[in-house]
Amino acid sequence: MNPTPSETSLDPRVARLIDANLDRAREGLRVVEDWCRFGLEQQDLVVRLKDWRQRLGRLHHDSYKQARSTSTDTGAGLEHPAQLDRHSPDHVVAANCARVQEALRVLEEYGRSIDPALAAEAAEIRYGLYDLEVTCLNATLGARRRNKLKDARLCLITTPCDDLTDRVEAALRNGVGMVQYRCKAGNDRERLREAQQLRQLCNRFGALLFINDRVDLALAVDADGVHLGQDDMPSEVARDLLGVDRLLGRSTHSIDQVHQAQQEPIDYLGFGPIHCTAVKPERKPVGVELLAQATAISQRPVFAIGGITSANLPALLTAGGQRAAVIGAIMHADDSGLASRQLLQQLDHATF
Repeated sequence: MNPTPSETSLDPRVARLIDANLDRAREGLRVVEDWCRFGLEQQDLVVRLKDWRQRLGRLHHDSYKQARSTSTDTGAGLEHPAQLDRHSPDHVVAANCARVQEALRVLEEYGRSIDPALAAEAAEIRYGLYDLEVTCLNATLGARRRNKLKDARLCLITTPCDDLTDRVEAALRNGVGMVQYRCKAGNDRERLREAQQLRQLCNRFGALLFINDRVDLALAVDADGVHLGQDDMPSEVARDLLGVDRLLGRSTHSIDQVHQAQQEPIDYLGFGPIHCTAVKPERKPVGVELLAQATAISQRPVFAIGGITSANLPALLTAGGQRAAVIGAIMHADDSGLASRQLLQQLDHATF
């Protein structure tokens, strides 16, 4: 049986070092645990982090605590400028995971000869934390994207044109927070180039970028999500490919499809066409009356789509619409920025 540290001739300097790193590891785990609990509401992550804290706590022997001497610690109170450069939860999570991993490595190295049980626990937790950190950061990114989606009222769907990036930039500059890249023409190299340009623009303005139909293209440019039509791949397949941190939308054209969409792993719906549209002239308009039903049924955000302009938007809002997706109203406008601003003003002034 391995003796406890109190039964050995423990070097007080090593004891202080172990005590400090146990504190460091347990505190860092608690920071990450609280984010998983209150920020992500992911109980499975909370349970694992709490278990790791408790396991380290049981090995935080009195012999280590008795060696503590904060007043003589030359490193106490020292800060680094990087500590002030944490502006979002994912920065905090990443910093504290790194802090815990470093502390656990110290415990492994110095604990091997005097406290093998602590060294073994530190090693096991450190390797487990590598995977949990990725899971937590992905969940945090997904939560941030879903919060942006919740706030989005207007989605710009692109159509091929020579001044694509100029028009999208004007829309973003005037408040549009969601862009769907839709291009049925051209080759994949051209699509990739345009999608990369839009990714850069959306990053600059903090907007969401979706790719229409193409999961592969979305992954290639690190888009925020994919929008699928009724004839595209099943949502379950797309979700497996995209992972949990990216968003998924689905077009719906009837109340039955809205009901079906509630069972799919998607984040929002497009519903329409509300009016006749040049993009899909063969599809019969559903009208604003069904939009109210779709919005009431759906547990997810619903974007009305199809022939929406600033002229007919008030009737849509009166009928219960809350969000809109447009193509021509912005892409074919004389001034895309002004058109975006007018549509957003109408949407923002609506009350529900």
